[in-house]
Amino acid sequence: MKLLSIVIPAYNERETIIEILRTVMDSPAAGLAKEVIVVDDFSTDGTREILKERVDGKDTVRVFYHDRNRGKGAALRTGIAKTTGEVVLIQDADMEYDPKEYPKLLAPIIEGKADVVYGSRFLGGDPKRVLYFWHAVGNKFLTTLSNMFTNLNLTDMETCYKVFRGEILRKIRIEENRFGFEPEITAKIARLRCRIYEVGISYTGRTYAEGKKINWKDGVRAIWCILKYR
Repeated sequence: MKLLSIVIPAYNERETIIEILRTVMDSPAAGLAKEVIVVDDFSTDGTREILKERVDGKDTVRVFYHDRNRGKGAALRTGIAKTTGEVVLIQDADMEYDPKEYPKLLAPIIEGKADVVYGSRFLGGDPKRVLYFWHAVGNKFLTTLSNMFTNLNLTDMETCYKVFRGEILRKIRIEENRFGFEPEITAKIARLRCRIYEVGISYTGRTYAEGKKINWKDGVRAIWCILKYR
């Protein structure tokens, strides 16, 4: 394994986009070279202009732009299609997840134990910001419901940090355009009988005032996706 593809979907993240890219580029990657792919999902807050002025055209990062807002799943579909790495890692642009934790996310795949690794916010003793009770309840409910249909024992199906062997991820057809990507991809890797590992990660969640975007409608859609892709 020589190349790690890092896919970053971005929508209205002008406050964090440069910081996350700097952190991603500086983070250790277990000896793998990196290609970074950013997909701007038609941001309207200046993120798009920052990417064009300060990032686009650099050798280390490739940026792609949607011509309308399509959702996180659609941005990931665009980004994953552009990857060439033996390993593909999904990274949010909002600094809730710490790229310094790449080595432990990558280890089970590099060691040949896993095809897919999830970074769990509910596993292990890493620091987590204390926030919304009902979000935690909803997350655990969705994870449990997903596990019932996939026969997996995940603790955090909705986590951003998902790492895949590239050849497996690129052959999966992603249909969901928004946050339904999480239950969809989980159901499809379960169906492929992938070797799945979880590792505990830290988590610095945001409030809605700080830019958090997921809402109850996405939870309802997630339930539908769990049933649809079972």
